[in-house]
Amino acid sequence: MTKYIVRRLLQMIPVIIGSTFLIFAMVFALPGNPLAGKCGERPCPPAFVEKFRADHNLDDPLPIRYVKYLGDLAHGNFGTTFQGLNVLDELQKRYLITVKLAVIALLFEAIIGVLAGVLAGIRKGKFIDNLVLVSTLVVISIPTFVIGSLAQTIFGVKLGWFPVTTPSKPGWYDLLLPGLVLGSLSLAYAARLTRTNLAENLRADYVRTAVAKGLSRPRVIGVHTLRNSLIPVVTFLGADFGGLLGGAIITERIFNIRGVGGYIFQSINSRDGTAVVGAVTMLVIVYLFMNLLVDILYGVLDPRISHD
Repeated sequence: MTKYIVRRLLQMIPVIIGSTFLIFAMVFALPGNPLAGKCGERPCPPAFVEKFRADHNLDDPLPIRYVKYLGDLAHGNFGTTFQGLNVLDELQKRYLITVKLAVIALLFEAIIGVLAGVLAGIRKGKFIDNLVLVSTLVVISIPTFVIGSLAQTIFGVKLGWFPVTTPSKPGWYDLLLPGLVLGSLSLAYAARLTRTNLAENLRADYVRTAVAKGLSRPRVIGVHTLRNSLIPVVTFLGADFGGLLGGAIITERIFNIRGVGGYIFQSINSRDGTAVVGAVTMLVIVYLFMNLLVDILYGVLDPRISHD
């Protein structure tokens, strides 16, 4: 297991280099002048322009700028924004909020989604199965910003169960409704994925053998069938956690959450390439580590999978 983890960590290095280069190249290839509006309506003094471009390596070719950025990244420096703020410090202020939001969404889709999928899988063709299929299809067909606006209006404004917007330092309860909105789409996919895999495994030969040996139906489903059915679901949930961190932009905008998604949106609007690259690079690193964790969990769910 140790050798496998070390090997996977080493494999992450070229992935991080390749992905960050693509992000860096695409962000800084966008048209626009980072000095626009820096000095109000008047043009900036030549000395200020020269210092600004030198501080941010704007006069260097793109490959040289990336190599310098990669060297800073290797020392834990994610760069400095065009406003002179440290990107890592700004991310630390916001990352915990977005992680809380993503954890709520992940628990919501993992618990409710898997439970709904199990009920639909063991009752295939019955009322509960049709209910899960129809309800998840409705959720999938509605955009996230529509679900968020409806949830905000109904549960926040009319019923008053949840805060309409979140404070600058939100707690778990403040992020509960946004987390449910963020995880609604993934919940539908998790439910359908669980239902399909469970229904397929229930027809497998090892299930018929277990039943013929006299094992009870709850034990056959809970101990044997469900564990095998959860392998693709765990893959989806692990990959989705990284997606939730980066895909929270819309949800954070609706509920006025000062997280990483809002930071990326704000940085794109202000054309602050360093902030965008730093935030997305952090998301890439988290995504890679979540994939490693998922691969390790495979061996827990299915002992036949070995990482030796």
